[in-house]
Amino acid sequence: MKRTLVLLAGFSLAIAAEEAAGVTYSKDVAPILQSSCQECHRPGEVGPMPLMTYSQARPWAKAIRQAVLTKKMPPWFGDPRYGHFRNDPSLTRKQIDTIVAWVDNGAPEGDPRHLPKPKQFEAGWNIGKPDVILEMPNAYQVPAKGTIDITYVILPTSFTQDKWVQAAEVRPGNRALVHHVNAIVQKPAPNSISTRPAGVPFTAPKVSTPVRIPRGQPASEFLVGYVPGYQWKSWEPGQAKLIPAGANIILQLHYSTNGTPGEDRTKVGLVFAKEHLRERVLSAVAKSWDFEIPAGAPNHEVRSSVKFASDVRLVSLHPHMHYRGKDFEYRVVYPAGETEILMRVPRWDFNWQITYFLKEPKLLPRGSRIECTAHFDNSPNNPFNPNPSINVTYGEQTWDEMMSGWVEVAFDLVKEPRSIFDETPEVAAR
Repeated sequence: MKRTLVLLAGFSLAIAAEEAAGVTYSKDVAPILQSSCQECHRPGEVGPMPLMTYSQARPWAKAIRQAVLTKKMPPWFGDPRYGHFRNDPSLTRKQIDTIVAWVDNGAPEGDPRHLPKPKQFEAGWNIGKPDVILEMPNAYQVPAKGTIDITYVILPTSFTQDKWVQAAEVRPGNRALVHHVNAIVQKPAPNSISTRPAGVPFTAPKVSTPVRIPRGQPASEFLVGYVPGYQWKSWEPGQAKLIPAGANIILQLHYSTNGTPGEDRTKVGLVFAKEHLRERVLSAVAKSWDFEIPAGAPNHEVRSSVKFASDVRLVSLHPHMHYRGKDFEYRVVYPAGETEILMRVPRWDFNWQITYFLKEPKLLPRGSRIECTAHFDNSPNNPFNPNPSINVTYGEQTWDEMMSGWVEVAFDLVKEPRSIFDETPEVAAR
């Protein structure tokens, strides 16, 4: 019996070795790269090298093997025990084994006739060809050194009727100098920054404390942003964000100097909804403003929350912190008191700030509250810590900190946005 089991095991290993020896780029590896890697690893995108062809991928074979084995690539930081997300690019065990077998077997090309049909991308965009592109009219000159205050530029839309946006993308003109961009929708109003001249960069006056806006229609609405690892959004058919007639897009730009002067002309692309709309999507944030992280603290906790005064469907989650961020958790507390973990990022990576789109939107009944819990490492053991010897508070610069639990919710088109929140999110005070 033992001899039979040994023979069977040996036979299975022989079959596995034979299958591994037959793994080629054209037949087995190209489809994986196409579905999970080429979105970023193509000319003009954030990937440091293109992986569109065998000749491009072959020199990086060993690096690709290491990246997928350690699960460094494709980047994804959600704890698999919580939530299911439609944009999760994680490879299956079989896909990882396929890449490893290909590399260990010498990374053969195989028969090019087995290649899948090339995936078509719109040059310069991830959302496809935009219906409208709004661009800074003049380049912003970034000096070689120094700290640049958060800069704003107003881009008029000139829309004479309401527009429903199915997808939106921010494209920095100079990624080496642009740290982040927020594209904000705002209708011109007295005593607001929207009265500034269009296309002319300006900085907003500093305030010592954030202004809390009472319940009601937010003064502005977040549309889409650019941060490391994230620059575009696309909502499900039947869902869209609204840009009202006459509204402007306000770019909030954070530039970082790097020793070499340069210039930037950031632009925003919009794809309008073509199908029948069922729901409006709105951004909100559970944000903490008044925390203080003690010097040297290795695991300082900060909490925030946002409560809903109407039934909504949760669409996406987007945690945001800076270099001292350690982990982040979203939890929903239902009206009857039950709780559920929506998503957890056990290892925060400032360079990959991902939006987690739920595979199926989740109903949050009226009275539900999303609670966010984050931990920060302000100790010398954090290799990314700018200065572990100081207390750290909220601030716009990367050496400061933020604790923002962004969420997107969907609701009926006929419902007034002012009815969604128990209290208008403080982000509206910007």
